[in-house]
Formats: sequence, structure tokens, C-alpha cells
Amino acid sequence: MSELLVANAVSKDFGDFRALNKVSIAVPKGSIFGLLGPNGAGKTTLIRIINQITMPDEGSVLLDGHPLKQEHIRDIGYLPEERGLYKSMRVGEQALYLAQLKGMSKSEAKNQLKYWFDKFEISDWWNKKIQELSKGQAQKIQFIVTVLHRPKLLIFDEPFSGFDPINANLIKDEILKLREEGATVIFSTHRMESVEELCDHIALIHKSNKVLDGNLIDIKRQFKSSTFEVGLQSNNSKVVIEEIKNKFDVLPATFKNVYDDVKLNVKITPETSPNDLLSFLTSKAEVHHFVEVIPSSNDIFIQTVKNN
Repeated sequence: MSELLVANAVSKDFGDFRALNKVSIAVPKGSIFGLLGPNGAGKTTLIRIINQITMPDEGSVLLDGHPLKQEHIRDIGYLPEERGLYKSMRVGEQALYLAQLKGMSKSEAKNQLKYWFDKFEISDWWNKKIQELSKGQAQKIQFIVTVLHRPKLLIFDEPFSGFDPINANLIKDEILKLREEGATVIFSTHRMESVEELCDHIALIHKSNKVLDGNLIDIKRQFKSSTFEVGLQSNNSKVVIEEIKNKFDVLPATFKNVYDDVKLNVKITPETSPNDLLSFLTSKAEVHHFVEVIPSSNDIFIQTVKNN
């Protein structure tokens, strides 16, 4: 099958509170799947169900076509938002222990840990205690022990928390490499710029319900409004603006442009092509900026949540 993980109509109640309401997702193999939503939407509950930390009240979860079972834990690597390292244990000792819990032999774990510690240039941390490390340094150790056993499914919940931009970029590159090597990734974050850079597919959960789901590019196509950022230079700006307004819908413009002579957002109708607009503009002024407004993941997130 083409999906590594499928959740079918999963529901979960905590007393009178419904944390998930018949949520279904399908995570394609070899993809990075963004699991998005405001705080309290139900994302963490779904992640905990996938990790078998808690069980659904209704619905089912399949991993690689099989009902989720206890032994599947070895096929999953989970980096939780709330980190779970033992502060008083030494880094190397703890990493070996966690690797063996995932089914690795001690010698295999040592070889893999040497590879990752050399790669991240942190070999001198082996005998340090976690409490001696900064938040970002401890985060690197947590990332390593999450991916060490090369699981089929990786789940990262706010993986860049605590990282400076350089180290966040380092981890981002490693996540992309893992995807290229065949791993499937579920990625939960509030950093929408990371969604733009990493995710192939997204699902948005709001108030316990899935409200949006699909390929990110296809979703962007659904949300675009045929609006173009237009930057012009003209010796007769006022006249040009009036002529544009007489022919097209003109909206307030907030984009940055080197030439600030005329700066507009122009919306076209389905009967008008981008070439028609561009041809009209070039007949009236010098065109220095002409870009279709494609909604960002952040725009889509905010609009969908507000509409629901």
C-alpha cells in the first residue's frame, strides 16, 4: 500500500471532553506529513495514540497495512515536545540504554552513536550529564536517540524548540536526508515557515476535528485568489492607478518593492489570464514587480481556523 500510517475515524474522550472526534489521516510512505492545529486542538492526543501511550475509544490505526500492535513501537521514533531525558545520567550511558530499548544490540548502538556524535561534532559530550548541557544541546541528544534505530516512522513534535537558527537548519537538513533514505515523517509544529520548507502533505485539526487535509501544493491551489502583486514606475502614477482600478479589482498592498512609485495588489477574474493583466500593465507603465500571491501555510492555517 502507498500509505505507511492510516488512522480511521479515531475518537478519544477524557471524561466529558472529546479530544478527538472521528479523525482520519493517511500518511504516504516516504513523505513528510505536517500535523497542524492550534494549542489544544487534539494533535498531541493523536500522536500519543500512534505511539500507544494511550488508546483510542473509537476507530483504528494501521501501520504499514497492519493493525497497530505493541511490537510496532520499534518501528517508530518519537521526539516529544516535552523532552524526556534523565538529567543525572551521562549522555553516552543514556543513549546506549535508550537504543537498546528500541531493540538495538549494544555494539550496533555504539557504532551508530559514534556516527551521529562525529557528525554533530559532539564526541566530547559522551561523559557529560544531561543537566550540564544547554537546552539546545540536550535537544541534539534527544534527536539522535529518536532516529538512531532507523525506524519506518519518525514523529517530531516541535523538533526545533530550543535551537538557534544554525542548529535548527542542521536538524532540518537531517530530517530531509532521512526522508530521502526512505523514512516517513509526521511533523507537528507551530512554525509555519518550517511547514513550507519540509512538508509534502498536511492535516489541520481544530477543536478535535480534522478541518483540512491533503497535498500542500494542491491545498495552496485551492486557497489562491488570482491576486497579483504589481510594482510599477510611471510619470503619471495617479492616472495609471485609476485606469487599473477601472478594469480590475485593486486591493491594499503590503509587499516590499524596490520601486515604490506604484504598488498594488490586483485581482483578476476567471475570464482574464495573467498574461492579459501583464499586457495591460506594460501598456501603461514600466513593470518592475509582477508576482502571483500564493497563500502561505500560515495564511491557510489562520483562514481555516477562523472559518471553523
